[in-house]
Amino acid sequence: MFSKDEKLRKVQEKTLEMAKEIISFCRENNILCYFCGGGAIGAIREKGFIPWDDDLDFFMPRDDYERFAILWQEKADLNRYPLQKPSREYNDHNSFTTIRDTQTTFIKTYQQNMDIVHGITIDIFPIDAAPDEAWKRKFQKFWALVYAVYCTQVVPENHGGLVRLAGKILLGIIPGSGLKYRVWRFAERKMTKYNGQNTEYITELCVGPKYMGNLYKRTDFSSAVYKPFEDTTVPLPVGYDAYLKKAFGDYLTPPPKELQKTIHDAVLIDPYTPYEEYRGEYFLTQNRIG
Repeated sequence: MFSKDEKLRKVQEKTLEMAKEIISFCRENNILCYFCGGGAIGAIREKGFIPWDDDLDFFMPRDDYERFAILWQEKADLNRYPLQKPSREYNDHNSFTTIRDTQTTFIKTYQQNMDIVHGITIDIFPIDAAPDEAWKRKFQKFWALVYAVYCTQVVPENHGGLVRLAGKILLGIIPGSGLKYRVWRFAERKMTKYNGQNTEYITELCVGPKYMGNLYKRTDFSSAVYKPFEDTTVPLPVGYDAYLKKAFGDYLTPPPKELQKTIHDAVLIDPYTPYEEYRGEYFLTQNRIG
């Protein structure tokens, strides 16, 4: 039996292995990528993982994000690291791309009843151009919210009663998964229509309401710089300090002890065992006989 700390460290090691694969793939295929969120904070503050963190995430500019998904499906080892991206045929309640490790288990609570790869996950988020006019940015965020609701097909929780009510109404007025797909594709086109324009700002749209619509200087994401992280170096946005201050405030100061904990709800985490061994026991349990 492994201790909690040993298991967390193993999750971090497996996650970093995946990140190295993604970074190497992006360099080989001239795709711009950078750590974001806790991984970026860890690179600067800890020179590695935030001690209690259990994941790593990437940003990619929209064009690179779409090209990455195509090329990964063509060139990567999909038996080990499959790519999962929302489509008409696939829905895992996410509005962004994920890479999973099939030789591990990380069953997230909101995906317990889904027949998907339940391995350790790296999330990849697109970043998009934001219009210069404030009123246009409000409409862009509106379409991003519509996109999120119809793409994930779940009512947003933990983001306030108004957001929850809006999500419930939106899902209720459009019947059928086919029509919902048409709405989310329309919303996606509306929110991404500024890509290709030389606007001053970029924004993150395929995230929860807390960060959705955050504005960052385009120049801060024009290229990547490599910083030490554990036993390797990883890419960060060239303007990482401005980005992290905007998104997280005083990111160089660790939070109070009571907040030093992972934020991901999981049914089961096992970095040593392929997820398939838990089918019918910890996920898809409604199909269990006896």
